[in-house]
Amino acid sequence: MDILRRTFMQSAGAIAAVLGAGLIKPASLWAAAWNKPAFEARALADALKGIGATDATPSIDILIKAPDLAENGARVQIEVTSRIPGTRTMAIIAEKNPFPLIASFEFSNGAEAFISTYIKMGESANVRAVVNAEGKIYTAAKEVRVTIGGCGA
Repeated sequence: MDILRRTFMQSAGAIAAVLGAGLIKPASLWAAAWNKPAFEARALADALKGIGATDATPSIDILIKAPDLAENGARVQIEVTSRIPGTRTMAIIAEKNPFPLIASFEFSNGAEAFISTYIKMGESANVRAVVNAEGKIYTAAKEVRVTIGGCGA
């Protein structure tokens, strides 16, 4: 029993020393900065302004796979692929949601710009993808009709 306790204490002491020396950063420091104004925006124009996409160029190289008709807006599957070289960020927007900006993703080191997720939609609307590649902003949209809204009243 004393051997286990001694091993545990030595390990805990080593980890504390490494953290104290700053050699390992807590995971919260690695997280990207949260764009609070964009995510809290209630108007589409404000959300687009918050992510710097007020003058986005339409692109056929952004592919949005979503159902034409979603029976329940509480769970709508969305897949977005950007075939634009140098894609750095991608955002998903549901234009008529109470808070239009749904998600924002960052890609680095040549990662494949592909997202597959579920979103909530309050009503039928365009689902828009906004891509930042090589310092330029591109966008594409797909209309999704919703029979039962998923954002509540």
